[in-house]
Amino acid sequence: METIKDIFRIGYGPSSSHTMGPRKAVEEFLTGHRGASHIEVTLYGSLAATGRGHMTDVAIMEEARRAGASCEVLWQPETELPRHPNALKITLLPDDIHEIYYSVGGGKIVKDQQQLPERHIYPLDTMNQIMQWCETSGRPMWEYVFEHEDADLPDYLNEVWKVMKSALKAGLDHEGVLPGGLNLPRKASGYYAKATHFSGPMGKRSKVYAYALAVSEENAAGGMVVTAPTCGSCGVLPAVLRYQKEVYKLPESRIIRALATAGIIGALVKEHASISGAEVGCQGEIGTACAMASGASAQLMGGSARQIEYAAEMGLEHHLGLTCDPIGGLVQIPCIERNALAAVRALNHMNYSLLSDGMHRVSFDQVVSVMKETGHALPSLYRETSGGGLARIGQPPS
Repeated sequence: METIKDIFRIGYGPSSSHTMGPRKAVEEFLTGHRGASHIEVTLYGSLAATGRGHMTDVAIMEEARRAGASCEVLWQPETELPRHPNALKITLLPDDIHEIYYSVGGGKIVKDQQQLPERHIYPLDTMNQIMQWCETSGRPMWEYVFEHEDADLPDYLNEVWKVMKSALKAGLDHEGVLPGGLNLPRKASGYYAKATHFSGPMGKRSKVYAYALAVSEENAAGGMVVTAPTCGSCGVLPAVLRYQKEVYKLPESRIIRALATAGIIGALVKEHASISGAEVGCQGEIGTACAMASGASAQLMGGSARQIEYAAEMGLEHHLGLTCDPIGGLVQIPCIERNALAAVRALNHMNYSLLSDGMHRVSFDQVVSVMKETGHALPSLYRETSGGGLARIGQPPS
């Protein structure tokens, strides 16, 4: 299992797999071919099917221009390469030298012949094993993370939290209509204004909606966000952490530790299933984000390792089968609302798990396996192609 830094990647939205990944691929290719004046990028499968809505071509051409090269983008949505639905081929012209890359989720790219994972840093790579380590050693889950990561992880997580807070603030400040053609108005600012006038629990929980909407809308507008574990699900975790920090007056150090626990939960899903909507549907994105936020939230409230595991398990279990069917290929409908609702559900999972002793029938490791099986059984129409479900019925009239 690889570093949790792969779960928390800082970059520009709206999609970790469709904008961050392809942008990184072009950057890497042109770094290896310095002085290139023209490249051709062919998008396959899901990258081509929803690339325009995800601004894939914009990200690719911006990166090429930054390196001083012109770029032509070709679209082949009907052709899917064998390794992953998100594939692109970059060709140096006129030399006809090319490289195939796969954008495997969360902003990570791999070359055609590159094997995964690249670097195992955790000797224990199941939740059950990590729970046993916690119970045997008497140490919390976040300490397991810090023990095996590089020494700079606290600094990295501090930067992650800083970017999350900036995205949240920007989202609350901005108003207007999101780009892309759906004419979807930003709601975060209005929700926050209303929430501040509510009293009691309704006011507090209503702010969670506003916080998740703020980050998700910034992502949809192409702003800087942190994958958690993807751009499309980036609003869940920062909303929950902001809410808990605010309500319970928590110090920054507690938030950093919660990020570490959230990161290991996301890394476990990525290792044993997938966080790519193109591969397993939205359950791999929003479901994982909810699991991360649920577990982190339980830790912040003093939960045991078993209660943290239970909260994370519920976060994933109750999103099983969730399809990825964005209208117009945009990370807007239903993505933005899903972030807001998943954030509140994460707090509910935390409450439920803390009322228990942490014992339950279906383990986190088991539900990860089921999520993978379910995702692979979903027809491709429901795995980020914008060809079925809400994407089909929700198109504006021509």
